[in-house]
Amino acid sequence: MSVTLPGPTLGVVGGGQLGRMLAEAASPLGVDVVVLDPTPDCPAARVADQIEGELDDPDAVRELAERADVLTFEIETADPELLAEVRAETGTPVHPDPETLAVTGDKLREKEMLAGADIPVPEFVPAGSPAAAENAVDRFGGTMLKAREGGYDGRGNEPVTDPDAAERTLATVGGDAVAEELLDFDRELAAIGVRGTDDETRVFPITETIHREEILRGTVSPPRVDDATRERARDVVTDVLAELDGRGVFGVELFDVDGEILVNEIAPRPHNSGHWTIEGAATSQFEQHVRAVLGWPLGPVERAAPTASSNVLGDVQAPEEATLSGVETVLDAPDASLHWYGKREARPLRKMGHVTVVDSEANGPDENAERALETAEQLRDSLTFQ
Repeated sequence: MSVTLPGPTLGVVGGGQLGRMLAEAASPLGVDVVVLDPTPDCPAARVADQIEGELDDPDAVRELAERADVLTFEIETADPELLAEVRAETGTPVHPDPETLAVTGDKLREKEMLAGADIPVPEFVPAGSPAAAENAVDRFGGTMLKAREGGYDGRGNEPVTDPDAAERTLATVGGDAVAEELLDFDRELAAIGVRGTDDETRVFPITETIHREEILRGTVSPPRVDDATRERARDVVTDVLAELDGRGVFGVELFDVDGEILVNEIAPRPHNSGHWTIEGAATSQFEQHVRAVLGWPLGPVERAAPTASSNVLGDVQAPEEATLSGVETVLDAPDASLHWYGKREARPLRKMGHVTVVDSEANGPDENAERALETAEQLRDSLTFQ
């Protein structure tokens, strides 16, 4: 492989924390990054060039493509049809493929794609009308209504157990939804899969994800499951990757139901569940994404040691700048790392950063990571907003 000097430029639709961490990973590889984001001085702008514009502005997306060798995206509100049009006009490749974004951005299409490939998913039915939502509640004895488009961090997902409440709940998620059976799952798992050139795929170690109020609070890797469950999860993620088009990393969220693995959702981009890989894996998910979309060789995915990550969430009511206290405690802790996303407003439940702990005293990468998780959560709790 040869690299032209100066190095390639990666264009990223979206300039939030994922775009920022992509740029941080790209820099040591000699890759420049330019992001498109409507927010002035967005988080990624501190480490990358920014085009200020709406994500669905054809002129702005075209400018991004003209400045880049390859386009990618860090947010699923990117417009897949526009990306395909700009790719055709400019010749700039887009990875993952816009059609993959179109499928994964529609929860009904995503479930239909997975079920059609015999990949296990919760039972589901379309719920585009109050009658359909009511029937789903009766059929499943309670259902999770998920907006077909636009939901994230629990937004657009609402459980409903009373048929009389179905119409009202459907309206709260936007009026067009997919209804899934309410699962009594043991835990949630996830893995970052990656597709490279010539359909090469790799899967990072399976990780347990910890949610509360529908918000991802932290991860622990290895997960607190037996080896057989890990292997089943890895096999499912491998099957998922075979159904997707284009290069890049994909966050695959899973349910563990008494050892049975079901796919919850797919994100065609780096994912919060993979943040632990920055310190805890041989190659981070962000470097892996840069390598993949550029068509470069993929890096190794092995876990270096038991690793846990805990998200720092905003808790300031007023949308204004806040001061974070307790940073010294985290920086003074051995094996701990702090990542700050550079967001200006510390709104309640907004992801502002994360703390990662790698257990360097563990007797191997597959040892129980409970100690790392406890430390990460304690360090997270030592951080306060004022």
